Amino acid sequence: MMRQRTLGQGLAVPELGLGCMGMSQSYGTPDDQESIATIHRALDLGVTMLDTADSYGPHSNERLVGMAIKGRRDEVVLATKFGQEFRPDGTRGINGRPEYVRQACDDSLQRLGADHIDLYYQHRIDPDVPVEETWGALSELVSAGKVRFLGISEAAPATVRRAHAVHPVTAGQYEYSLFSRDPEAQLLPLLRELGIGLVCYSPLGRGLLTGTLTADGAFGERDFRRRAPRFQGENLEHNLAIAAHIAELATTKGVTPAQLALAWVLAQGGDVVAIPGTKRRAYLEQNVAATEIVLTPDELRHLDELAPVGAAAGDRYPPEMMARLGQ
Repeated sequence: MMRQRTLGQGLAVPELGLGCMGMSQSYGTPDDQESIATIHRALDLGVTMLDTADSYGPHSNERLVGMAIKGRRDEVVLATKFGQEFRPDGTRGINGRPEYVRQACDDSLQRLGADHIDLYYQHRIDPDVPVEETWGALSELVSAGKVRFLGISEAAPATVRRAHAVHPVTAGQYEYSLFSRDPEAQLLPLLRELGIGLVCYSPLGRGLLTGTLTADGAFGERDFRRRAPRFQGENLEHNLAIAAHIAELATTKGVTPAQLALAWVLAQGGDVVAIPGTKRRAYLEQNVAATEIVLTPDELRHLDELAPVGAAAGDRYPPEMMARLGQ
């Protein structure tokens, strides 16, 4: 059975969760049948924390997760997010207004076919609404029994502290991997000061750390990476060169590059949980096997040397998406 770790306020979760976004968007053509089978296999393996958001699809990923967990809801730590609003006119924005928070929660519950959400994140911070107002509404959702625990994603450390003063934050969800180590400077110390767990999305560097990408950058039309600076031209070549050295260490240890990268994330502390995304059972099973890998101090030092903070070239997101981070 999957080992458990404890996030803030005593929320016990498996050390490895399942990111569900890619089942509906960003990484090629969806395959709902295989995605549902992957979720079922995850639950069988003890990967019971499922991570989605109302913006994934938009909306279709929550419906997919809802279908997959029908009849198995009691097995799941169900996490979803609000805050990225898709408007009727086709535009997209960030919304943290209290009335929107309440409506977004009700809509997510309906799509998920659930009567409560275990971990409800503010996905992005609305710069036009004080975080205290947003979190006041979130606290009301906890009191109403619609939500058990609250999280925050890609918020600046000062914003996390302000939110936590209104209602305890259980988890901060941030991109964290050997190629995205920015949280180590200020964020991770703050989370530990406040007793907040770190939930790491894209722990495989959006594929960079899997050993499966090539320098031609031939991503499909529906692949988010076509627009991400980290996957373009010289940036991609630079990053793949680093990944090749990491893959050499993985070969020496007798594991896959992806498994080594996951083991590194899990070695960063007992309050750190990874949620690699996949829509295929085979990759899920490989990821689960990574939880049994123990890295020696020498191996951890070697990885730090190969991929120090700031080693990756290029921003994680296109400019318009980067602007929504760190509010």
